[in-house]
Amino acid sequence: MSLLFPKWFNAFPTAFALGGLCTATVAVAGVWYYFTPKFWAVGYEPTQPGGGFSHQIHAGKLGLDCRYCHTKVEESPEANIPNVATCMGCHADGRLKALAEKPAHKEKTEFLRTAFAADQSVEWSRVHKVPDYVRNFPHNAHVNAGVSCYSCHGDIQNMPVVRQAESLSMSWCLDCHRDSAPHLVEKDKVTQLAWVEQHLKERQQKGTEGLAAGKKLAEDMHLAPPEHCAACHY
Repeated sequence: MSLLFPKWFNAFPTAFALGGLCTATVAVAGVWYYFTPKFWAVGYEPTQPGGGFSHQIHAGKLGLDCRYCHTKVEESPEANIPNVATCMGCHADGRLKALAEKPAHKEKTEFLRTAFAADQSVEWSRVHKVPDYVRNFPHNAHVNAGVSCYSCHGDIQNMPVVRQAESLSMSWCLDCHRDSAPHLVEKDKVTQLAWVEQHLKERQQKGTEGLAAGKKLAEDMHLAPPEHCAACHY
């Protein structure tokens, strides 16, 4: 046997086992990260009609309140998408100087007037979507609890085209439910996105003092975010 298999060959089983263990570790680590919403969903930015609705212009530059378009967000679980008639409040002929002075602006927004004249909806591509086995994210519950649009949608007031900023995974939701204080603001401030962004960053920088402010809001509103399965899966 020694002539067929040299003594150093005895190290092969050990090396093979270690190699298999390393391969398995890398595979598990890869699946753990790359097979998650954090990798696949964050940054999702589908092509939209007309190049997309610019929150950067409407919510950022013009300071349009979120509720001008998403009118039912305080009352309904769904953050309704506005109908074309809402868009026509500004984009009808003769309403904006840009329509008369900037041909590129008129061309880019023409799809709105075309849809309105044909009594049709604009086929926006949905960006934020939780799995079908989850009851959809109840916007009214969160907005009325002092969770700002910024906490879930990121700095959407600076987005020319909407993209997904957070994973919307179960662990992401539970992390917030278990420690909601860092994300809470006064209910009348939830749609003031620039203010919320700055305020939450300042509170984070204050450490314990800033966290105490969020905890006080939670106590004042008697918040007890659920962590049981039936809260979302029903």
